[in-house]
Amino acid sequence: MSVPFGVDLGNNNTVIGVARNRGIDILVNEVSNRQTPSIVGFGAKSRAIGESGKTQQNSNLKNTVEHLVRILGLPADSPDYEIEKKYFTSPLIEKDNEILSEVNFQGKKTTFTPIQLVAMYLNKIKNTAIKETKGKFTDICLAVPVWFTEKQRSAASDACKVAGLNPVRIVNDITAAAVGYGVFKTDLPEDEAKKVAIVDIGHSTYSVLIAAFKKGELKVLGSASDKHFGGRDFDYAITKHFAEEFKSKYKIDITQNAKAWSRVYTAAERLKKVLSANTTAPFNVESVMNDVDVSSSLTREELETLVQPLLDRAHTPVERALAMAGLKAEDVDTVEVVGGCTRVPALKATLSEVFGKPLSFTLNQDEAIARGAAFICAMHSPTLRVRPFKFEDVNPYSVSYYWDKDPAAEDDDHLEVFPVGGSFPSTKVITLYRSQDFNIEARYTDKNALPAGTQEFIGRWSIKGVVVNEGEDTIQTKIKLRNDPSGFHIVESAYTVEKKTIQEPIEDPEADEDAEPQYKTVEKLVKKNDLEINGQTLHLPDELLNSYLETEAALEVQDKLVADTEERKNALEEYIYELRGKLEDQYKEFASEQEKTKLSAMLEKAEEWLYDEGYDSTKAKYIAKYEELASIGNVIRGRYLAKEEEKKQAIREKEESKKASAIAEKMAAERASREAAGSTNEQAQKDEENTKDADGDVSMNQDELD
Repeated sequence: MSVPFGVDLGNNNTVIGVARNRGIDILVNEVSNRQTPSIVGFGAKSRAIGESGKTQQNSNLKNTVEHLVRILGLPADSPDYEIEKKYFTSPLIEKDNEILSEVNFQGKKTTFTPIQLVAMYLNKIKNTAIKETKGKFTDICLAVPVWFTEKQRSAASDACKVAGLNPVRIVNDITAAAVGYGVFKTDLPEDEAKKVAIVDIGHSTYSVLIAAFKKGELKVLGSASDKHFGGRDFDYAITKHFAEEFKSKYKIDITQNAKAWSRVYTAAERLKKVLSANTTAPFNVESVMNDVDVSSSLTREELETLVQPLLDRAHTPVERALAMAGLKAEDVDTVEVVGGCTRVPALKATLSEVFGKPLSFTLNQDEAIARGAAFICAMHSPTLRVRPFKFEDVNPYSVSYYWDKDPAAEDDDHLEVFPVGGSFPSTKVITLYRSQDFNIEARYTDKNALPAGTQEFIGRWSIKGVVVNEGEDTIQTKIKLRNDPSGFHIVESAYTVEKKTIQEPIEDPEADEDAEPQYKTVEKLVKKNDLEINGQTLHLPDELLNSYLETEAALEVQDKLVADTEERKNALEEYIYELRGKLEDQYKEFASEQEKTKLSAMLEKAEEWLYDEGYDSTKAKYIAKYEELASIGNVIRGRYLAKEEEKKQAIREKEESKKASAIAEKMAAERASREAAGSTNEQAQKDEENTKDADGDVSMNQDELD
């Protein structure tokens, strides 16, 4: 049985939520952190993903890829691509309007698509969950930014599949946080809905959602976002400030040195966090560039001045979300805030001012999205029972369907089916009159409303099998269109209908029970036949998807082999030093001089080999060297253990003898006690009998006197 889990795929860190133990747990990774860096690194032999990728980042900048969410499904001709470039230390290249990451992997230049990179990372996340819970993980609910287009959502879904996961739902991250709020909030009303604003400002995105909550129900009223407003923008502003300062103060330009920039950028992030709790903070980086140590400081007021352009536009997403919901700020009952960047005091003050009310922090700022996503995944599980909770999201963009004009039909060639602000999941049925097979296409309705560079095309389906009844020009065709729970727009089914004359019983409640039933002749539309649907969507073609699957499986096997080889190498090195030390200490009395001489020579030879030609050897050779040493070492160790066992046995026998003696002494004492007690009782009985005899004499004498 698959364990349902939800993943908050963050731009900087990712959080894993799992439905178990009658609740939602947040899993820790291999170093016991509740967040895992969203990063993939490439080395000479294997990949370093998550924590290991973060550890080697500074020494491997050009081959380490972060900000995975930002390039997933992003076309190369998008203006956003130009903005993203400044945050990447690894080279990005363009091919067929797709962004690729170019890295030096296993000694040669290799390119990977964003789908492959995200799949690598999700596979690591899946394995982390497996190791932590010992469970089976197949179904996933993946939380993505609310501004993702259909292309980006499709790429996220495909990445899950390449990672060996079944994406039961691709959900907007802020909607997942809202679900978590609605499910675990115990005081929601049952009649009039409570209007809540959820504000999420994370590493790279600022999103606002306006929702109406009732007990067991959530309806999203409106949402908006600023996808270039987040923690990294604050970090970038601080780094840029110090870059200018260091130019004049130390005569160094960190903008020309990627490693220096990265180190200052990392220190700037720490500084931002310190200033969230303090009014001033020092700033120091050792040997940042050309062996120059830099030092400075920054106050909270200076930071607010640096990020003032960001703060000045903090009201925009709020106003847009309220406008979509048809509400004003004063109509909102509560403002719930999540996201790491909302810890910045100036940002909290700005948000409170925009809404005109104090902010609420009842949700966990870092884990709320993952918890909500895990609950949503559990809702889709056929084996888990969860408390009933209904929720609907809203479309950020309008979608229309277009179809071929039919010469025998007089109808339009398109229709807006799913309008902006409309709720989904949703199903609509349209009726067309067709004389032949036809094509239908889904497109965004308003190109000007889309992010720049977004293509209008969503999907195309060919509908085959249309057969017109004899004597008629067209046949009525029903097309079921679906905006599914993940936000994908599809053609779910298509079929033709025809009129048929049938006899339908007339219901007469006053008729006698024995009376003959009466019928009327009516014409009804009935399904004639299902039509064949062949689709082309924004998802990867099956052939390419399978190719990515094979590549990921091969890389995973390779990573495991490298890890196992390193483990065997470390085990051999540890055994050499351990055995050498014990040979002159614990094992000294248990090895002959000949054995010591031979084993010492073998250990020295193995050590020389390990640090020379064996430094980069194979797993099999490390195992062979280990077993060669162990063939003698284990014999000596066996003698030592046998002697130790004898000592332990002697100690156990001595302790058992002591226990037996103690038990015997105790039993003897108890017996003596009982005997003494028995003697005392016997004497007391005799005394009692003597007393009775004496009383009898007195009575007899008394009788005699009478």
